[in-house]
Amino acid sequence: MANAEMPHAGHDRHLCYLNNLGYQISNPKEYKELVANGQYMCKVCGRVAAQEKNLCKPVKL
Repeated sequence: MANAEMPHAGHDRHLCYLNNLGYQISNPKEYKELVANGQYMCKVCGRVAAQEKNLCKPVKL
């Protein structure tokens, strides 16, 4: 299988990408750390994260 091209820099750290990989299932503790005390919401998918670097289009809550 060919390596997937990321749509933008840093996408490999975004919740939408990690969720598609099943990160929340394989690494629940680490995933919870990314979303605990969410301060930002993604304008695209609606996911919430503690840091804006983990979202594609973050907006402050």
